[in-house]
Amino acid sequence: MAITHTPLQLAGSRPRPALAPAVAASSVRDTGIDLVRACCIVGVVVLHAMMVGVTATSAGPVFENASEGTAWIAPLSWILQVMPLFFVIGGFAGLIAFRRQRSRGVPASAFVAARLHRLLLPAVVTIGCTAVALAMLTLAGTPADLIATAGFRFGQPLWFLAVFLLCQALLPALAAAHERAPIPAIVTLVAAAVLVDVLRASSGVDALGFLNLVLVWTALQQLGFFLADGSIDALAKRVRIAAGVGAVVVLVVLWCAGVYSADLIANINPPTAALLLVGVAHTALLSLLRDRLTRLSRRPRLARVTSFVTTRAMTVYLWHMPVLLAMAGASAVFALTTGVALPEPSSLAWWLGRPIWLVAALGSTAAVATVFARVEAVTLPVATHSRSRITVAVLLGLTAVTLLLVVGTSVMTGTLAMLMILASLHVSRSTSRSSRPAVRLPRAADGGALTRAA
Repeated sequence: MAITHTPLQLAGSRPRPALAPAVAASSVRDTGIDLVRACCIVGVVVLHAMMVGVTATSAGPVFENASEGTAWIAPLSWILQVMPLFFVIGGFAGLIAFRRQRSRGVPASAFVAARLHRLLLPAVVTIGCTAVALAMLTLAGTPADLIATAGFRFGQPLWFLAVFLLCQALLPALAAAHERAPIPAIVTLVAAAVLVDVLRASSGVDALGFLNLVLVWTALQQLGFFLADGSIDALAKRVRIAAGVGAVVVLVVLWCAGVYSADLIANINPPTAALLLVGVAHTALLSLLRDRLTRLSRRPRLARVTSFVTTRAMTVYLWHMPVLLAMAGASAVFALTTGVALPEPSSLAWWLGRPIWLVAALGSTAAVATVFARVEAVTLPVATHSRSRITVAVLLGLTAVTLLLVVGTSVMTGTLAMLMILASLHVSRSTSRSSRPAVRLPRAADGGALTRAA
């Protein structure tokens, strides 16, 4: 099926070449986007590494969020809050991949099955290994409260897995809405997200904010669609600058008015419309620097680092927290056995040791990702074409991850989640010998849209 959607021409935009949609749907790799994605992934690891605090007391080790109640987390969050950009890039890569597969006659259900496979296959290994590790700690006599803390910390980053899976599952429907009426589609999502914030603030019911787990992130994914079809790059430079600067100004004004927290990390649980402004600023900047980023990304050394990260993106994301927990545990054991005091979080000694800690975190995560990346590269044999089967598969995957988020990760919940994910992966595969085209993704392909759209 031919791609007939053309870039939306907005006020203040300049004409685009007629070949723009074809380029967007081609297999040409966007190395500039790869570079940005790799930087985002590294940024997540750095941010979470900075938030790990461990001290050793006479009562035993104490694990805490080192950023809680500090003054330094707010300015750092304005640099390292990259999740809005993750979802914009996810929309960019997802739309390109979906259109390409659609042009080959691949149904939307098979597209979603492939995305589910790329996201959940690495997750089932990580969750399974974590459950085994928690069981070993239990047998070794580790205090139950420390095991519970470790399980809780492991599960925290998994919100991204659940939300990203949902966004990718909804991508075919949202892409259709974008092609029918691009502006109304994104405006509806943005307006609904803002309305949720208003209702949450006026009612005092914070639980309402969790509706934005769907609205905020799908709106940012929708913004990525505009980047993919060339509409944003078609805007005049002054318009993109005004949009980016305007988003930052509005964000600062809302912060000063007390509407949103200056800590952009605090705006993520539950997500607020402040993240939409962050996404607009990020997208405008990305569009303005895209040519330069592409040239920069082609430098041999940087290209090798980028390739290493992007082909292991989901593995890095899933394993960086277990690595950080292992490092914290090792630090506590060292302190308790040697009597060497660990510096208090945010103290001068703690800050002086951060560079070494960050290098160790990045190096250890890279080493673990090298070992487990083969799982992420496994090709889905044959994806199901059944809408009902893929719906069940997605629901199973979401339920498994939500279980770990709500109840916490333990030997029991980890095992149950692993079994549900395995069932999800099984259901997502075809059970027939149909002659319809199968979805076979190449090695290190569009790994849940965290990696390149190959």
